[in-house]
Formats: sequence, structure tokens, C-alpha cells
Amino acid sequence: MSEATSPLPRLVAEALGAAVLVLIGVGTAVMTGGDLVATALAFGLALLVMVAAVGHVSGGHFNPAVSLGAALAGRLSWRDTMLYWPAQVLGGLAGGLTLWVLLQGFPGAGTELPVGYNGFGDQSPGDYAWWAALLLEIVLTALLVTVVLAATDARQPHPALAPVAIGLALTGIHLASIPATGTSVNPARSIGAGVFAGPDAIAQLWLFILAPMLGGLAAGLLVPLLLGAGVRRAGAADGWTAGEGGAVGGTGVDEAAASGAAPAGAAAAGAASHEWPESWPDPGPPREWGQPAKADDAAPWRPPAGAVGDISPAEREPAPDEAGFPPPPNEPYWSQQLQRDWGALPDLEHLTDAGDLDEGSADPDEDDDGRTQIRPNDAG
Repeated sequence: MSEATSPLPRLVAEALGAAVLVLIGVGTAVMTGGDLVATALAFGLALLVMVAAVGHVSGGHFNPAVSLGAALAGRLSWRDTMLYWPAQVLGGLAGGLTLWVLLQGFPGAGTELPVGYNGFGDQSPGDYAWWAALLLEIVLTALLVTVVLAATDARQPHPALAPVAIGLALTGIHLASIPATGTSVNPARSIGAGVFAGPDAIAQLWLFILAPMLGGLAAGLLVPLLLGAGVRRAGAADGWTAGEGGAVGGTGVDEAAASGAAPAGAAAAGAASHEWPESWPDPGPPREWGQPAKADDAAPWRPPAGAVGDISPAEREPAPDEAGFPPPPNEPYWSQQLQRDWGALPDLEHLTDAGDLDEGSADPDEDDDGRTQIRPNDAG
């Protein structure tokens, strides 16, 4: 199985992103004593950086709720969704374990994380009620997943800004909800921290698994209905900038390409790979509009269809002189026009011998203004 179709690189990317999110976000909360702004920025920046770093590999979810919303919106296959969920949870646990081990370097460090986990009631920073915590996490997770799906939509004119939009959205969500629940919006993040925060935090994990998944469910169903199903972006290998199997909400590999099936059309073929499909004709070297062709691939100039003679564009029709008269007949355009319309030019010496020249004039058929008029030989 090739690297392009193997799920292993994508699963590793998802686990790594979830681990970094817990390590940096929860670690900042612990190190700063739960500082609101520092913790919010840490979570947002960690997500921004990891989406930009490995989003092209897996789609950059790092969150089971995002994967659920992406699957419902048609961005991710259900097979990959089922693989992503355990990878993300294991990544969160790995990040939490790494943080817990590092904290043992402080004198008197306990066996439980002091802050950074999620909770409600007496486990909440503000003694927040469970029903309000449930509703808050559903709404904020739906908001986050909506931003993810909208920022990576195929119609998005600036797809490179998707990591910035997603990271800033998570920062704002943390600023708005850390005093209430500690901010989850991500079951993998809650599990990764809660397991190392003691039995009371573990007992409340159900809410921070259920609520984010309900939020992802709502966003995955509503976003295509409200914003339209613009879910494909050319180049499934683009990760978060691609469509099915490739957006944030994608896998990085198109299903048709992974199965070896032929694409249904140009859009499907373009989404399967950046490479030019073998079934398409070779387009030749790329050429900018309005730019001259290269010497090695340019055909010689030919007149437009229906034209007579090989008259180049530079010789097509010279501008008239100041008096408005056309150029004299010895210029290339006129001489070629005469040959095209009348055939060979008449033999002036023969006309002189035949007496076709006016008496007293050294030039054939010279007008008063001195211009020579060459006419068809009626006798011929």
C-alpha cells in the first residue's frame, strides 16, 4: 500500500496535532496558574501552527467533533472518521502524559493536574451549572466546526488563511468560556487532561464528550444547508484546502484515487491528484495568457482561416499617410494584395511597347497628384 493511500501517515498527523494541543494549551494553563489570556492564546496558536504544519497530511482536525462535522458535511469518509477518533484520543492522552511527567520536575508536584482540565459545578472555575455547561459546549463547538467548514469551503477565495481563521476562532472561544468550564469543544483535549486531573474530573468527562459531539453534529448538518454544499477543492492532496478526502474535514486522499477507480469527470480527476490524469491528453507546456509562446514549441504564424496569402500581422495594413491616402503600391501590403487579387504584376516594358502609355508621360497612368495607378490589363 502506497503512502498516498495508507491511513498511517494521516493517523500519526492527527495524533500529533492532538498531543501538541494538550501539551501546549494545558501546559500554559498550568505554568501560568490559569491565566485567561495566555491560555486562550496558547490553545489558538497551537491549533493554528499544527493545522498549517500537518493539515496537508490529514486535514488537521485533531478533534473528534470536527471529524464528525466533516463526515456529515461530505468532507470525510466514515471509514476514516472511525479511524481518526481513536488516533485523536490517543494523541490527547500522549500529550497529557507528557505534560504530567514534565510537571514532576517541580518540587512538591502532586499526582494530579492542578488546572487545565474541564469541569462543571464544584469542578468549574466559576461553579457553573451542568445544564449550562452542556449548552455552552454544544454552542461553542458548533461555532468552531462551522468556522472550520466555512474557512475550508471550495468557494473560499483565500484558502491559505484557513489555519489563521480556525486558530483565532479557538482563541476567542477560550476567552469566552474558560471561566465557565475551562473550555473543551474537543473531547480528545478533555480526555487528555482529565485523566491526569483526578477521579472527580474523570467523573465529569461524559459532558465534555457528549456536548462537543452534539455541537459537531449540529454544524455538520446545518452548514451545508445554510451555506451550500461547496465542499470540493481541486487537489485532494492539499489536506485542509481540498474537498472530500482533503479539506479540514478531509483525509488528504480522494476515495476514487485510493480505490483505483477512474474519475467521473474533470472535477473528480482534478480532486484526485495534482498530477495530470493519464486519461487526459497532454496539454503541452504551460503558457500564460497573452505571453508569446516559447521558440521550441511555437508553430510558424499562419493567416486566419479564410485568408489568402501569408501576410504577417506587421504587414497586414499599414496606416495611411497624412493626406489620408493609402500607401503607394511598392509597399509589401499592396504588392502582396495585387498578387493575390490580380495575379502577377503587369509587364510595364511590354505595355510601353504596345503604346499603352499616355503621350508626354514617363510613368504609366500617372494621376495629377503623382501617384501611380496600376490597373488590370484589359487586353490580357
